[in-house]
Amino acid sequence: QVQLVESGGGLVQPGGSLRLSCAASGSIFKFYTMAWYRQAPGKQRELVATITNGFNTNYIDSVKGRFTISRDNAKNTVALQMNNLKPEDTAVYYCNIWQTSVWGQGTQVTVSS
Repeated sequence: QVQLVESGGGLVQPGGSLRLSCAASGSIFKFYTMAWYRQAPGKQRELVATITNGFNTNYIDSVKGRFTISRDNAKNTVALQMNNLKPEDTAVYYCNIWQTSVWGQGTQVTVSS
């Protein structure tokens, strides 16, 4: 059973940056498409970005040009670099193996002055 552990959340001012990381156990990580989701208070969980095993990436419109998803198959990690953060980016961010029920525990990102 693959397990995912996120890290890197925190409190940041608007315009600031954070880098989230997700570490996966298991030797078959490199075969999976990975995703980052987020869930703001009172809202449904939404997909933020995906990266395929071929390193193709996709983003929701609201984060394009500000967020970058990346992966390191040698280290079994996937990252989300978040720049120019806005208050509306405040949410719990989750790492996920795409189209599976495998989720990390989540990490809180708060953007506030």
